[in-house]
Amino acid sequence: MDLFDGLKAKISGQEKTIVFPEGEDPRVLGAAIRLANDNLIKPIVLGDTAAVEATAAENNFDASGVLLLDPATYPEDKKTAMLDALEERRAGKNTREQLAEWLKDVNYFGTMLVYMDQADGMVSGAVHPTGDTVRPALQIIKTKPGVKRISGAFVMQKDAERYIFADCAINIELDAAGMAEVAIESAHTAEVFDIEPKVAMLSFSTKGSAKGDMVTKVQEATKLANEQAPDLALDGELQFDAAFVPSVGASKAPGSKVAGHATVFVFPELQSGNIGYKIAQRFGGFEAIGPILQGLNKPVSDLSRGANEEDVYKVAIITAAQSLA
Repeated sequence: MDLFDGLKAKISGQEKTIVFPEGEDPRVLGAAIRLANDNLIKPIVLGDTAAVEATAAENNFDASGVLLLDPATYPEDKKTAMLDALEERRAGKNTREQLAEWLKDVNYFGTMLVYMDQADGMVSGAVHPTGDTVRPALQIIKTKPGVKRISGAFVMQKDAERYIFADCAINIELDAAGMAEVAIESAHTAEVFDIEPKVAMLSFSTKGSAKGDMVTKVQEATKLANEQAPDLALDGELQFDAAFVPSVGASKAPGSKVAGHATVFVFPELQSGNIGYKIAQRFGGFEAIGPILQGLNKPVSDLSRGANEEDVYKVAIITAAQSLA
């Protein structure tokens, strides 16, 4: 089954609500309308009412199936309740006046809808830079218990092949504990996409074939991840060919349950992860779907500012599927 056909089947009938803070943008509004018309999610679009209605008129959109919320005209009782919840969440780190200013920002407003269980997830970033999407999520939704950082995974897909690459988007450097954490979260992401997680901890060394601090880090990360998730199929340190090619895996890491059969590839730092997924995309012809933010209490997805309507549509489907996990 195609990746998105499978995800659509998962979320169909679940009535998941996704908030789109950038409703004045035609790419976002168009995608939200399609999602509503396809009965996949219940979209909440944020923005100035007149501006959103103008965007709909200019593009011949029928936005009647989409809930439009204008933060500037949000009912005062609901706005007060939102501000109270935000003040409690920030626990004295900001004044009430500062927090009231935050809520004038559509990304903070949308994040609070997710935090207050009025939406199951949020999709933003078509207009705003990554920091404007991620910062409110970290300040308000925060990471899952026991998880110290978010990370960015890509689903790499070509025909019937489907893999997870991480971290390819967020953490410039990872220590052993961080790499172990990314590995376990990436395995959870794989399950969302019906990929059986077999996690390879990548290095330029396989089972001690090379020495150095970078190798030691991956060895330690493998040990930590195996201690934290003993039932997870995870092995390292593995070179990419040992992780991916069965004959090489059997030769370089005999007896490994992962070598030669990996489906989740965890890179030791951002530079190699970013380079790796782009090589697979450009040389290998794989579609790179993401980045998918991992580790948050509730799903928030960051779009590229070069995203088109189809990208917004697909990321919203992914976000809704993540909320089921």
